[in-house]
Amino acid sequence: MALSLASSKKVPTFAVPLEMVPIVQLVRASDCGSEGRGFESHWAPDCSPYKRGLLFAYMDNKLKEQLDGLVAQYNVPTFADSDPVQFPRRYEAKRDIEISALLTSCIAWGRRPMILSNAEKLHGLLEHEPYRFVVEGDIDSVSDNNIHRTFFGRHLRYFLRGLREIYLSYGSLEDFAVKSGAIYVESAAWALANNVNEILRRANAQHPLEGPTRCLPDNVEISALKRFNMALRWLVRQDGIVDIGAWTALTPAQLFIPLDVHSANTSRKLGLLQRKQNDRRAVVELTEKLRDFNASDPTVYDFALFGAGVVGDL
Repeated sequence: MALSLASSKKVPTFAVPLEMVPIVQLVRASDCGSEGRGFESHWAPDCSPYKRGLLFAYMDNKLKEQLDGLVAQYNVPTFADSDPVQFPRRYEAKRDIEISALLTSCIAWGRRPMILSNAEKLHGLLEHEPYRFVVEGDIDSVSDNNIHRTFFGRHLRYFLRGLREIYLSYGSLEDFAVKSGAIYVESAAWALANNVNEILRRANAQHPLEGPTRCLPDNVEISALKRFNMALRWLVRQDGIVDIGAWTALTPAQLFIPLDVHSANTSRKLGLLQRKQNDRRAVVELTEKLRDFNASDPTVYDFALFGAGVVGDL
């Protein structure tokens, strides 16, 4: 079958390779509609559902190969050298790792050098012993000074009071996730974030904050939970390369992609995400697509989306 190029638009290299000519013809946009895969592919009138299925399967396989290649490139130990995950990786005890992951991810937004510098400052406030400081430290001694952008000492004190209640009552954040039932629901991240927020509010009944708490989103139900999902990725994924895998109560299959502007825009360009808002529904949509590529570990592709979006390797 000959290739008919009636459109002058350039087809991205990850979309329809020339060797797919026997399966599909590209025709004028007026002949039939776009399939919404992140590029303009228009089906010939005689293109059967079977052939369309073959094309989609082929394109998905080619895209998976490229994403797997980026995972192999970026999911390496040296990735942590310039990533906030380096802070919880400093610790061996699970409770230190949990607290460091939660607090570090809380300020992981903005320019990476600033994040790393301010995460160092934050851990200094914890005297580099996160668990000991949470359960025994003088929380009220934390000054109101700025820690990172809009996150100040008052926000850290708010978080620490809630964490103290969690650790004194449940022993660890993982045990809290189990005993609160969060791990047993399909959207475990949102359930756990809601439960943590409830503890934070209760622990700070005598210390209310004006405005956002800056710890976890107040609108958990619709939020993408980018930073919280990133902390869970650090805690749960167990490949022993970058992520720590300190938890066993949750499995990598239950995780959701940490969606930010870069990964969302990259995913749309690759045809992995259709929703325009960067919210919970977008996270679910993208994660479901990535589960088609790796059902047991969908968030491993966070490394690939980083490489494709931030570094521009795709």
